[in-house]
Amino acid sequence: IEGKAEPLPSGALRFLNPLLSPADWRPRLSVVSLDIETLPDASRLLSVALVGAGADDVLVVSKEPVAGARCLPDEAALLRALVERLCEVDPDVITGWNVVDFDLRVLQQRATACRVPFTIGRNEERLSFQSDMSFTRQSRVDVPGRQVLDAQGLVRDASISLDDYRLETAAQTLLGRGKRIAKTGGGPGEEILRMYCDEREAFVAYNREDAKLVLDILEQEALLGLAVERSLLSGMQLDRVGASIASFDLLVLPELRRRGRVAPSVDRERKQARVRGGAVLDSTPGLFRNVAVYDFRSLYPSLIRTFQLDPLAHAMADAEPDPIVAPNQARFSRGEAILPDILTRFSETRARARERGDRHADLAIKIMMNALFGVLGAASCRFFDPDVANAITSFGQQTLAWTREAFEAEGVRVLYGDTDSVFVALDPEAAYAEACRSGDALRERIQERITTRVRETYRVEPRLDLELERVYERFFQPRLRGGTQGSKKRYAGWQAGAVRVVGLEAVRRDWAAIARRLQLGLLERVFTDQPALPYVKEIVRQVRDGELDHELVIRKRLRKGSLDRYTERTPPHVEAARKAGAAVGREVRYVITKRGPEPVLYDAALPDDIDREHYLEHVLRPVAEAILADLGESFEEALGNPVQLSLL
Repeated sequence: IEGKAEPLPSGALRFLNPLLSPADWRPRLSVVSLDIETLPDASRLLSVALVGAGADDVLVVSKEPVAGARCLPDEAALLRALVERLCEVDPDVITGWNVVDFDLRVLQQRATACRVPFTIGRNEERLSFQSDMSFTRQSRVDVPGRQVLDAQGLVRDASISLDDYRLETAAQTLLGRGKRIAKTGGGPGEEILRMYCDEREAFVAYNREDAKLVLDILEQEALLGLAVERSLLSGMQLDRVGASIASFDLLVLPELRRRGRVAPSVDRERKQARVRGGAVLDSTPGLFRNVAVYDFRSLYPSLIRTFQLDPLAHAMADAEPDPIVAPNQARFSRGEAILPDILTRFSETRARARERGDRHADLAIKIMMNALFGVLGAASCRFFDPDVANAITSFGQQTLAWTREAFEAEGVRVLYGDTDSVFVALDPEAAYAEACRSGDALRERIQERITTRVRETYRVEPRLDLELERVYERFFQPRLRGGTQGSKKRYAGWQAGAVRVVGLEAVRRDWAAIARRLQLGLLERVFTDQPALPYVKEIVRQVRDGELDHELVIRKRLRKGSLDRYTERTPPHVEAARKAGAAVGREVRYVITKRGPEPVLYDAALPDDIDREHYLEHVLRPVAEAILADLGESFEEALGNPVQLSLL
């Protein structure tokens, strides 16, 4: 930045019409974690914790001294002290768990009510809240001179899988420790208020630890580093690195300009057109030994690079005598394209990042590359064209079909395939190490077959890279419930002494935890040739005796937002939510009782009339029968019911 500058009272500089030029610079950002505690209805502030960037403070409303805290006489004094302390610490980044939609919104509301200017930026402007105009409607807040990064959003964007996205769950899963609060059965809000009234030192320690947990999660998972890498890659500011369409514009528009071309304007009235998904092959149900999983690395980006699948190439195809014609009949220029060059640059940069062990850059580039197809398939993108989006998926479908044909030409049985992956049966009698070696040799032959076919059919240089992702020692695919056909997108495998589950009840958040216990235990026994039925019988006994009641809680999200929008029928979680009233959030926790669905608040006691037979029939039975059927056994035996023998 070059030009005339005037100093501000904060010490910052204001440049007037400066000259801006590019710089190669990697920021080292100071971060403070903020966490507030309030009355249960957020109508009054009790305390604020600031941890990081040299701060380790808890400001608490208290007329008596509290060890480890700075005591203020009232809310207004607390808010003034917070503004002063934040300006002293002067962080580049403010973070917290749900910090935008809760902490900062409540602080602004209370500051307005107390008539305290809530100016926590690097000038005297106030906070400005907004939502990105995307399907996520992610909330953001502008704090002049600083960035606010919601830690909960950073965890979600990094695709870190958790049972739910409460701070307690994230901390226990990622750090092995959680909040400093007793589980009294009365709910966390009541316990926090009790600590504030009766154990103020414990209350202060609780507030400080919540702020520290957030910082520790960000550090352990390197989430701030990932956000910085994505910002450097896309040109987006830190709190908008997830805005894929805007990132796409920043990548493509300058390239168009260099070529003397103009992009179309955004059409906000355009309707979403149908974009076909990836191919899914029929699955073969049953139990298998030595199953190899082959995967095309970054399939859609590789197809874009191979076949010039690009909006500009599509627009210029008619000017060429010999364009590339996709399976959906969309045509693409062989010479005019932008995306393939961008992806080639990304791919080379990612390879260098992997070589130097830079996982931040590796993951940032992977996220960006994989987002490009989604952007092209979104009507809100200025470059949206269903012909282009469907050309990508149609090439993907064709590639999967060609891969299956290549395996079958080698005499190998294909058990399943989905979008970019193929599951094949290797020799079941071979030792596992030998199966891995034969699987790798098979990969080379299949890669050569596909490469040759692409070259001969389209006269292009293939960028497709087939990998041997893993070889399962044992593998299971269930049948459709009540049928004989194999189920899709649902399977389990055994590798290196561990069960890996995809799509089954054990990894679904809307099934009770008891389903996970039963399914994983059953699979482990089946994969290691242990008796399965005794285990099922023991789980049935524990459920009937009430020993596993805490695992019967079901969690389900309210997809329609307001409960009033559920008019045609009332699902169980909606009925439970209506009973809970204002205490429930977007995710409803409930159990089935003899009176019907009943809500269960976090850390609250369970109802005493749980309908355990309902869980046996509607939760355990379908999970158990999907596996027992392949063993020639029955869930009826586990229930202790007589089983009719078939007559020969």
